[in-house]
Formats: sequence, C-alpha cells, structure tokens
Amino acid sequence: MSQQSPNGQTPTPVSGVDDGAHRRLRPRPLAQPPVDPAYATAFGRPDGVSSAFAARDVPVPAVQSAPPPPESLVSAFGRQGSAELLQRPPQPMSDPDPDIDPVFWGDKPAGDPWRDPASGAVIGPPAVGEDPPGEPEKKAEPGPQLSVPELIFGRRVKSTALALLMVAALLVGSVGGLIGWLIGRAGNPLTDSTVTLAEVEEGKERPAGSISDIAKRVTPSVVSIEFKGANVAGVGSGVVIDGGGYILTNDHVVAPAAQDSSAKLSAVFTDGTRAQARVVGRDPKTDLAVIKVEVTNPTVLQFGNSDELQVGDSVIAIGSPLQLSNTVTEGIVSALHRPVTAAGENGGPQVTYDAIQTDAAINPGNSGGALVDSRGALIGINSSIRTETGGSVGLGFAISGNQARKISQELIRSGQVKHADMNVNVKSVSAETSEGAQVQNVPAGGAAAAAGIQEGDVITKVGNRMVRNAAELVVAVREHEIGQTVQVTLARQGRELKLDVTLKSD
Repeated sequence: MSQQSPNGQTPTPVSGVDDGAHRRLRPRPLAQPPVDPAYATAFGRPDGVSSAFAARDVPVPAVQSAPPPPESLVSAFGRQGSAELLQRPPQPMSDPDPDIDPVFWGDKPAGDPWRDPASGAVIGPPAVGEDPPGEPEKKAEPGPQLSVPELIFGRRVKSTALALLMVAALLVGSVGGLIGWLIGRAGNPLTDSTVTLAEVEEGKERPAGSISDIAKRVTPSVVSIEFKGANVAGVGSGVVIDGGGYILTNDHVVAPAAQDSSAKLSAVFTDGTRAQARVVGRDPKTDLAVIKVEVTNPTVLQFGNSDELQVGDSVIAIGSPLQLSNTVTEGIVSALHRPVTAAGENGGPQVTYDAIQTDAAINPGNSGGALVDSRGALIGINSSIRTETGGSVGLGFAISGNQARKISQELIRSGQVKHADMNVNVKSVSAETSEGAQVQNVPAGGAAAAAGIQEGDVITKVGNRMVRNAAELVVAVREHEIGQTVQVTLARQGRELKLDVTLKSD
C-alpha cells in the first residue's frame, strides 16, 4: 500500500515502525523455535502446497494416525457393549434452557465453578483426617441444646415476652370458655348445672321374710336343666331336694333326653357349676321325674305342707323361663286343688295331677322349677300354663308339694312309682243340679267291679273330696294309698248311693 504526501511526492513504502523521531526501524527478527518432526508430519502442509488450500491436482498424502492402543488397555478402559462415543456431536437447540450455563461464558462468571475455566483451583482438606500420633482419640461432645423458646419460635425470646404471651393465651381461652358457657346456658333455659339431687344415705331395708331375702336363700337350690342331642335340645328347671345330688323336675323336661340315647343331660347351678345328670326315675302320669348329679354339699330346698295353703297366700316362682336362669317372679295362690290334664309325651299315658293355680309369671322354661311360700319352703313344682298367646297370662299351675314329695321319695327309693286306682273308665258330665264323672266301662277284676259300681253311674264324691269331672276323680283316688278302702258317693237312676271301694294298684 502507498500514501500520497502533501507536497505531491510519492513517499517510500512503509517497512518499519516510527520511533517518534520520524525514523524508520527495521522489524525485529522473528524467533521460531524448532518444530518437532512428528508434529510437522501430522500438522504440516503437504509438499508443494504453499497456501491454506491445496490445488485439486496436488496429491495429499494420508495422515499417519497414531497406532491403535494395546488390546489390554482397550479391555480395561474401553466402553463395554456400546459403540456410543463419549463426545457426542452437538444437537441443535431451538429453545435453550435459561437455567443451563452456556458453553462459552463471555465476560460473565459461570454459575458452576467446575465449568468455569477462570475459577481458581482450591486444595481442600483430606477426605479422612488422621489424628496426630501419640494423642488419644477424642469423643465428639454434644452441641448446645435448643431451649423451648428457640424450639417454638426459632430464635431466642425474652422470658418476659414469653410469660406475657402465655398470659394472653390464658386470657383468650378463659374468655372463650365463658362466652361458650353463657351461650349454652342461654340456649337451654331448662337446664341448671348447679342442681345436685338428694341421695338417701341409709340402704334399702330388707327384713327377714321379704321377697329379696327369700330369693337369696332359695335361688342356689334351683338349677337349670339342659339337654342336647342329635335331634333334640331344650332347657328346663329343677330343684335340689337331697344332699346326695337328687333333683326333682318335670317328666316332660327329661323325657326327650331319656328317649334319645345321643342326648346329654346336665344341670347348671347358680354359681356356674355344670354337672352331668342321670335319670333316676320317671312318673309320666303325674309329670314328675328325679335326676341325680355328682356334686358336693349342694344347697337343698326343704318341702313345706301344701295342704296348709289358702287362696291369696303369697308365693314365689323360681326357674329359667325362656333360658333366663335365676328368674324370680312373685304372685299369690289363685286357686287350690285344680285338676290339670295334659296329653302324654310321645303317645304316653295321659298326665293328670292336682295343681296349685297361681298368677306368678310362669313361661316355657319354668317347668320343674320351685314354687315357694312366704317362708321359702317348697310347696309346688311349676309345670304348665294356660294361655291363648303362648306367653304368661297369669294362669300358671304347679304340682302340689305334698304329692311331689311322696312321688319323688318313691322314685329315689325304687326308681318307679305305683298309684291307687279304681280301674274304671269315666267321662265328665254335668246336669242342672249336679256334675261328676260318669262311668263308661267297668273292667272285670278291678276295684270298681268288686265294689259293685255299674256302667252309667255318676261318681260325685270320693272320701271327703267332691268330684266334678273325670280328671278330678283321678286325682281324688290318687290321694289315697294302694289297698286303702274309701267311701265313694255316686248317683244311679236318680238315687244317691255310697259304696266302699278298696283301691288297687294301677
């Protein structure tokens, strides 16, 4: 390049640097270090090429690459099972993430010092420190613990401020509680939290002979009788009548168990004791039976004299109605000498007994339980009810205690019982002026035939007991002993006759 001077002369070419005195200096000599032949071979220009680009007709020798690494290094440090290169080609990014630092930082420092080439190197402490030799190992001491204010508020709080805060919280809670109490009191004006009901200091008086006193003494002697078999199951009641473990109950309570060999019979006492029971004897005609259990020192209920009862006397029924054990109900004697007849079990003989009628509540499950008087003596065995609803309607019947005592004693002694019998078939009849049991058949060889009783006679009295129907004739005869002679009053063709009949066994 050339320049034009002000005077129009052409200056000499610039080949140096002005030193300030308008003198030209020669260029400093260029120091070129020797080039390594290996680098010259790898990076130098080919022979015959003087510029950055070689002509197409100039042959370019192949660049000699470095020899391949040994196989041992490849297997130790090479990538296993992948042909992916560590240096991936750059991928175009249409919308780069602003949180990622760029590859080139320009004049701003990088966010990550590991990626900033301008960040200084720092030598840190060793990963695992070693104690100086000769010094004992020191145990780490626990750091300072946080106080309650620091734990709650995250910083230190003055004790006065904390106390004021607690007082303020207490005041807020008290005011809130007071407001709630006032709102609740105003919402229901009928309530009063200050009322305290009076309490009787002395306990309830239970004199001797009261219902509670009788129940306390008698209940331990009444048991629940349970039977369960392949085809039968049920619950009844029973009364312990002897210290040897003898229990008196109804025959219809134990009959299903006695007729089913697979059934097991057991007695459950009030204290929860359960004992296996065996049938001692049964009397289907009077619906009484005796069973025995092996227990020690049971509570025994004593018999009373049922002949001394009068209508209106207080009585108590104890048993397990509807599987509710230890149930006590109270009532009065509604009637005496009420003959009751029922069908026998499974086609057995007809049941007939002289009953005490009571309005004490009796329900299914009371059968075989105790009916006691105001002294706690056994005066009847609860047996049946009369009802149209299936439940108690105040018409309950118990076998008289005197008859039950006589039959149970005979069952314990011999296992069976015989009854006095006239050996005559009768039916109940009534007329305008009288009623009784009319003779339908007089078997030969019986007590009635020997006494001269004929078919068609109407028996109205046996001994001192009136006979108003067929059932009452049966119970009137059974009140006497076998072989005893009793006077029988009857009506024959409009005339009253009295015959002496010597009773025989049934």
